[in-house]
Amino acid sequence: MNYTITGSLGNISKPIAEALVKAGHQVTVITSKRENAAAIEAIGAKAAVGSVEDVAFLTNAFAGADAVYTMVPPKWDSSEWKKWIGSIGENYAVAIEANGIQYVVNLSSIGADKADGVGPVSGLHLAEKALNKLSSVNVLHLRPGYFYQNQLANIAMINHMGINGGNFGDSNIVLVHPADIAEVAVDALLGLSFSGHNVKYIAGDEKNGAEISAALGTAIGKPQLPWIVFSDDQNLQGAILAGLPEEVAKNYTEMGAAMRTGYMFEDYYKNRPALSKIKLADFASEFAEVFNATAVANH
Repeated sequence: MNYTITGSLGNISKPIAEALVKAGHQVTVITSKRENAAAIEAIGAKAAVGSVEDVAFLTNAFAGADAVYTMVPPKWDSSEWKKWIGSIGENYAVAIEANGIQYVVNLSSIGADKADGVGPVSGLHLAEKALNKLSSVNVLHLRPGYFYQNQLANIAMINHMGINGGNFGDSNIVLVHPADIAEVAVDALLGLSFSGHNVKYIAGDEKNGAEISAALGTAIGKPQLPWIVFSDDQNLQGAILAGLPEEVAKNYTEMGAAMRTGYMFEDYYKNRPALSKIKLADFASEFAEVFNATAVANH
């Protein structure tokens, strides 16, 4: 079988590509950076270097594929981020249709059932819609929860302020590890047993902010690490001060608010999956490794 994987060697795309190669398949991995080509070839895949904004490039990179894995990469300099995310979904749809590809596994997100009010995930709603217009193509939308790894962005705050937090966390957050997402994607791509347009939720744990801080804090020797729920304005200003572009900061703040109110998780709880294997406690040791390495690097 021939597969094309988007997302370069990211923390989901890389294990997908590795597993497909190991299973004896031909794999093309799309990357925007030429310097990633050697690492892609080193895992036994073919590198296609170009931009997901370029429909002609995508159409060429998808040529001959029996199935594709699609994800929208981050873009920090977009003035209309949601719309841009939706436009990449449109580009994928054009390239899929042009090549007559029958199977698509698409990385979406929890909350993508919402057309608005969930930050960048509202852009993934548009991307799902674009792919769902392909009436004769089998599409599986993966809707994972909030990545454990997002907590790594809070290391500086933990170090400098002695707190963890966000503009959410007073109620449960649906959490997941990228490795569990990759495993679901690989199973779907190898089996190709899905038909029509489907949604699959992926979650490893459901914890509130205090529980997250307790687990991570204990792992780094700070068992009393508090979780502070910021106001939306505090979150927005903090994100901008930390260097995020205003458009990105606004979108992340909107997403956090949707997690705080539960709006983002409504459809998940109506279609709650069995939880996957990697729990918050498992991630805590991974977090501690990065935290401790950061501390060493700063001394």
